[in-house]
Amino acid sequence: QVQLVESGGGLVQAGGSLRLSCAFSGTSFDTYVMGWYRQAPGKQRELVASITISGRTTYADSGKGRFTISRDNAKKMVYLQMDSLKPEDTAVYYCNRAPENRAWSYWGQGTQVTVSS
Repeated sequence: QVQLVESGGGLVQAGGSLRLSCAFSGTSFDTYVMGWYRQAPGKQRELVASITISGRTTYADSGKGRFTISRDNAKKMVYLQMDSLKPEDTAVYYCNRAPENRAWSYWGQGTQVTVSS
């Protein structure tokens, strides 16, 4: 059974940085493409970054050039480094399999990111 625990969110001023972490519990982590998603109030969930088993990364336009996704297969961890944060990055951030049609039905509690202007 998969469990996902996100952490690292917080309140930051525009232009600041945060590093999000996702701890995976379960088996075969190193066989999954993983992603970071976000959901702002009143908006649909959005995949912002994904990383393949070999480390190839893909970013949504919203995070391109500012976000960096990485993974540590030995530790079963996924990270999202977010730089040059903007108020529109404010959302709850989640990790799960990517793309979303492959995501597990279980979603962790997420981690709140709030960017003040």
